[in-house]
Amino acid sequence: MLKIGCHLSISKGFLHMGKETVEIGGNCFQFFSRNPRGGSSKSWDDKDIEAYIAFAKEHGLAEPLAHAPYTLNACAADEGLRIYAFDTMKDDLQRLEAIPDCRYNFHPGSHVKQGAEVGITKIADVLNRLETPKYKTTVLLETMAGKGSEVGRSFEELRAIIDLLEDSSNIGVCLDTCHVYDGGYDIVNNLDGVLKQFDEILGLERLKAMHLNDSMNPMGSHKDRHQKIGQGSIGTETFAKIINHEKLQGIPCYLETPNELPGYAEEIALLKSLYHQA
Repeated sequence: MLKIGCHLSISKGFLHMGKETVEIGGNCFQFFSRNPRGGSSKSWDDKDIEAYIAFAKEHGLAEPLAHAPYTLNACAADEGLRIYAFDTMKDDLQRLEAIPDCRYNFHPGSHVKQGAEVGITKIADVLNRLETPKYKTTVLLETMAGKGSEVGRSFEELRAIIDLLEDSSNIGVCLDTCHVYDGGYDIVNNLDGVLKQFDEILGLERLKAMHLNDSMNPMGSHKDRHQKIGQGSIGTETFAKIINHEKLQGIPCYLETPNELPGYAEEIALLKSLYHQA
């Protein structure tokens, strides 16, 4: 079964996101855990969550993915910003305990002239202090495009973070197709080779989610500009290969393309038409 959905707004609650997902033909969804450009978070309604859980079970919805706000920087030079990242992630993980089968994705951060090695150490420190294994929610490091001083521009950088963790049993990876392509991984001409690298460096068992996004820029551009499926430099044929690849079956896929709900519905229908795995 193809697990496919898109990014939705949590403003009207979990049940509403579940219903929107079904309406556009999807079976999973992503949402921001709080304001993506700030730190505020609305309290969640227990009755809404109970109704969502029942709806998700009835309609066979797959794993939801919570996305941390963009303002987090777990490797900032400023200690106050790192404390903010820790406090925000801790609060998010505590609240997500109420959502079954949820994953929590975050951008590792930007070292900003400190150097990648320093950034990696600081990100690992935040994760260690969070004590991630005590939560039900798996924490995902996202692959990044490598613009500016982003950490996570290579599989090796993500591996370096994981290697510094006291317990990495509840840490996974979210692979963003636009990011890895812009980061220099040729998923268009050598998907098998890229997955082989991922497996050798990180282990495919850590791949818990994928962001399906086409790219406005050529491979290796380090730009991170998402495009609609089939309208960018990655192309429809590559996405067909990705969703049908034997090693990627069962991994939930979330669209982050520049779209509204009708556009997402069209992309989901397209991807479902390309899917031929049993």
